Amino acid sequence: MKDSRHITSRENPVFKSLRMIADDPRRQGLALADGIHLVSTCLARGVAISKLLVSESGLKNSEIAALLPGAAGIDCVVLRDNLFREVSGVSTPTGIAAVIAIPRASDAAPQDDAVLLDAVQDAGNVGAILRTAAAAGVYQVLLGTGCAGAWTARVLRAGQGAHFSLAIREQVNLAAVLAARSATSVATVASGGRSLYELDLSGPLLWLVGNEGAGLSAQLIAAADLRTTIPLAGGTESLNVAAATAVCLFEASRQRLHTNRA
Repeated sequence: MKDSRHITSRENPVFKSLRMIADDPRRQGLALADGIHLVSTCLARGVAISKLLVSESGLKNSEIAALLPGAAGIDCVVLRDNLFREVSGVSTPTGIAAVIAIPRASDAAPQDDAVLLDAVQDAGNVGAILRTAAAAGVYQVLLGTGCAGAWTARVLRAGQGAHFSLAIREQVNLAAVLAARSATSVATVASGGRSLYELDLSGPLLWLVGNEGAGLSAQLIAAADLRTTIPLAGGTESLNVAAATAVCLFEASRQRLHTNRA
């Protein structure tokens, strides 16, 4: 890494710019990949890092010290611990973060499998869904209005590096995507849909996933080709939205694996 600068004041213009990134990544076009795992993933995958942030206590962390030689040529800023916490939003951060550019995604309608999120508001759920999509080989995720920001620090942490394997679009008009679709659209609903295990999921598929409390909008349910419900044990009302998405994506993966082996 380049010679570091030491920031000790909230009035420092660099710190103010970092706060702006943390508060609204989409507007700035930049995101903070916070934590040893995410920074090491960025370095390993060649993600362009414009600035490396290290806390004063982070300099004493052996794992962070081991990462720094691989950050040669990257601008480095050392922040007082309290300032680093403000930027990271974590009460006990590990002490390293990277400023990265949010990649531009194509506006073209998905031609292959994709997950479409309708007002999924919890950052942990959005991050878990991104992680699941990457693990299931579904590389396009479209977020409609009302979703937690895909590139916020909390969603990045929950995604555990999945962002760097995916094409992610935000603030998408999901109804317009459905109108232009070439893939079969599947609305996930808590009740009243066909059993997930009765569907032919050989694809390509657009999975519609709704809000934690309200579910999918009536408009999107009506526009979908299929409605599906995951059969649950008696007395169980529903699954967490991230868990339900995982069940759906991996049921499709299971069916395709079985078909390929046949």
